[in-house]
Amino acid sequence: MNQVRRHHWIVRLTHWSAFVLIFAMVASGLQIYRAYARFGPRDHSYPNFLENADFPQWSRLGGWLAGGLNWHFFLMWPLIGVGLLYVGYLLVSGEWRKLVFRARDVRPAISMARYYARLDKEHPPQGKHNALQKQAYTGVMLLGILSVVTGFAIWKPIQLFWLTALFGGYQLARYWHFWAVWLFVSFAIVHVILVFTADPASLRAMITGWYRGRYTNDTP
Repeated sequence: MNQVRRHHWIVRLTHWSAFVLIFAMVASGLQIYRAYARFGPRDHSYPNFLENADFPQWSRLGGWLAGGLNWHFFLMWPLIGVGLLYVGYLLVSGEWRKLVFRARDVRPAISMARYYARLDKEHPPQGKHNALQKQAYTGVMLLGILSVVTGFAIWKPIQLFWLTALFGGYQLARYWHFWAVWLFVSFAIVHVILVFTADPASLRAMITGWYRGRYTNDTP
């Protein structure tokens, strides 16, 4: 197996910074959610499997509503900065070509899904990321954008009334923000599981930048 340079230092820095910041953002968000653990007007509740949930203290950041809000608003700026740095690197370096899911990736994604489902025995050829990974990473970037935009819509519903209205009003904007975040968290959990079960060498690559494993072909 050959060893290849897999991740630029900017990718590694933004990856681990985002990990810490998102964890803290979710924890402070849970503290905020605890103050009103439901969605919709008082006479009509939107579907929510966590309605009136009381999350344990260890999972919340801020101690009370104002503390959660302060942490949330403080942490969102470095998180946005990390996201912009990462996207900027992808654009300038051309790495987006290896990461963004495109129409040509549909058939390879189906082949990879068949391999994971054990319908096919041979691993399909891939570049730096396989087609299913591209699909997941593209989706999670869109979720990140949705989280930020809906976050601004509920942060400044008067000043950004047009943005809040775009999502159907304050309550619905808050609802979309909630679900976007939980989908993001679900992706993170699956991502970690797959790293350890399918390709442990990728974890070392995200720390050192060097990859030595089964998939060293970094063609687009």
